[in-house]
Amino acid sequence: MISAKTYKKVFQLMLRLRANMIWPAMHGSSVPFYWTPGAKQVADSCGIVIGTSHCEPMMSNANGEWNENNQGPYNYITNRDSVIAYWSRRLKAVAPYDNIYTLGLRGKHDGSMEGVHTLSEKTKALQAVINDQRSLLKKYVNPDLQSIPQQFVPYKEVLDIYENGLQVPQDVMLTWCDDNYGYLTRLSDKKQQTRTGGSGVYYHLSYWGRPHDYLWLTTTQPGLIYYEMSTAYHHNAKRLWIVNVHDPKVAAFDLELFLDLAWDIHLTASRGSVATHLKNCLIRDYGHQVGEQLYPVMKEFYHLTAIRKPEFMGWEQVELDKKTYPRGISPAGTTEFSFTQFAGEADRYLAAYAKIKTAVEQIEKEIPAGKKDAYFAAIKYPVCAAADMATKWLEAARAKSLASGDYSAVKRSKAKNQLMTASAKSLKAYQEIRSMTDYYNNKLNGGQWKYLMCFNPRNLPVFDQPSLPIDLTEQEINLYTAKANDQEAPYDSIQPDPSYVALNAADYTKASFTPQPVEMLGHSMEAVPLPKQQSLTYVFNTTKAGAAVLRTAVIPTQPNDKGDIRYSVQIDDNPPQVISFRQKGRTETWKTNVLRGQAVNITPCQLNQGQHQLKITALDDHIIIDQWMVDFKANRKFYVFPINTH
Repeated sequence: MISAKTYKKVFQLMLRLRANMIWPAMHGSSVPFYWTPGAKQVADSCGIVIGTSHCEPMMSNANGEWNENNQGPYNYITNRDSVIAYWSRRLKAVAPYDNIYTLGLRGKHDGSMEGVHTLSEKTKALQAVINDQRSLLKKYVNPDLQSIPQQFVPYKEVLDIYENGLQVPQDVMLTWCDDNYGYLTRLSDKKQQTRTGGSGVYYHLSYWGRPHDYLWLTTTQPGLIYYEMSTAYHHNAKRLWIVNVHDPKVAAFDLELFLDLAWDIHLTASRGSVATHLKNCLIRDYGHQVGEQLYPVMKEFYHLTAIRKPEFMGWEQVELDKKTYPRGISPAGTTEFSFTQFAGEADRYLAAYAKIKTAVEQIEKEIPAGKKDAYFAAIKYPVCAAADMATKWLEAARAKSLASGDYSAVKRSKAKNQLMTASAKSLKAYQEIRSMTDYYNNKLNGGQWKYLMCFNPRNLPVFDQPSLPIDLTEQEINLYTAKANDQEAPYDSIQPDPSYVALNAADYTKASFTPQPVEMLGHSMEAVPLPKQQSLTYVFNTTKAGAAVLRTAVIPTQPNDKGDIRYSVQIDDNPPQVISFRQKGRTETWKTNVLRGQAVNITPCQLNQGQHQLKITALDDHIIIDQWMVDFKANRKFYVFPINTH
């Protein structure tokens, strides 16, 4: 239970961060806010305004408060009187306080509204709900409705209902949402920007749901936060910004950046770039010398976790068909990383992680005793745990591949040694995550943070000990990992390969506008926003000729003007090819895109040997180019574009 005493600590943290509003916890495992003695009084004493989420209208929390045995189903269509009575009781109780009231209705907990099926039925019913709620607010809170802060949150299926003609009163704020993975789904058009209620944003730095949770570490790229919230600001979404974090301690830097931008959207103009903001925070927390050393380390951390979040390294998905998958979760263990493509794609990824992990451990020696605990929580744990998660799964994949091989007698001994080494690395990484988490919970600052860190949220398969083709003793694990550490080879270069050409978006030859690459965004870490009707041009050479494919990787943004999201690609004088990467709803392609952090689109092409020109033109707003690649091996399987820039 989160007591009033705990809430006070949370509110004090919020005030230090200059935040003044909270949507209290609404999961079934938490006690509803208004059932917590003293919670509202503590909020008032700290000047914290209370609001509720997209599925908690009228300051309610049906997930925790609604009792079907006593109140019947939470169904406005079949049980309207009971639902209205429930809302009325709450409004009477909270009317004297500062609140922002949510209009609308969804299921008890993040599900669709009960009792309606077609879009037409949903629209008609939700319109009746809003009309009833406005009457209740007028009756119990204030006869002057325009003086009552209200919001409507078009989240998930509710956005479709809103765009189907739902009438939301002009004085009600529209709180737009991202897609739960950081990409805004909709913003106010010019007409909506004139609404007296204004608009705001509900943003995620953590999420529970499909295609996969990310509830362990916080790794949303600072560049994505900056770009999306800047876009929101310039669409007049300024009245409210609220962010979903699973734990403010774990989300510390991203949360601070989000709230700093809320106070000063021109942060990058007044105090340097987003990357400079990161550097300044590190210098502030650990001193100039250490901060300067940590800066490239943490930049690379956000680069590697953008390629694949630690929570996604198992390649499984959640909320699938429970008849097919136990608990609706697919098994972990497959990976799209390759150990053989492009000088060892997976090896380069692991080597990059090993490099920053070593740096963090070396820098730790310079941290004064009084700051070692803070350093462990904010730097060492996330960096080392993310590195270990990548090692655990990629080395397990290597071991399985080695075990399935058919080797000659000469090669068999070497293969067995490699198999033992890969298995040992995988198990050692799993053990390190467990031991670091134990230290976090039981020894950090004398045990102050007990129970705070969970290394396996919801017990998802990605957090399990991997299944390996052999069993190893503890002695063998230590022996083979020690040998491997003595023989580590760097993978910091990519050998020239005539079968492909690849570039980052920022490496353009010319542009029809003045590009402003976004630091710390994309696999390239400098993705380029491409304004509508503007172009980027690249000149490149090929030493081969024939059929090829053009792979363009863009940030998987949404058409936040409810239209399409398209760009064209043109090689030499060939006709431009139009690509749309709009994904309506949670399609399989959308899932792949958000898990990867890129939408990779493939266009066939035919090339002669020699010099060529690629022109990429935005046909809609919200296009951000990350990388591209011309590949003469069309069926090549790989995950990371072979560009050596970090």
